[in-house]
Amino acid sequence: MGRLGLTEILVIVGIVILLFGGKKIPELMKGLGSGIKEFKNAAKDDQSAPAPKKEEEETK
Repeated sequence: MGRLGLTEILVIVGIVILLFGGKKIPELMKGLGSGIKEFKNAAKDDQSAPAPKKEEEETK
């Protein structure tokens, strides 16, 4: 369990085509692609932004 074989993938693709139809799938993939692109850009911006330095408070 955990790995999908060719047969399982074909069954899943067939069910998706039956549920959403051929016209709706390109729209779904476009939305998924733009979401992934935005996520990657946000992750890249987060890594390139310098982290704020924490000021050490003296508790004397």
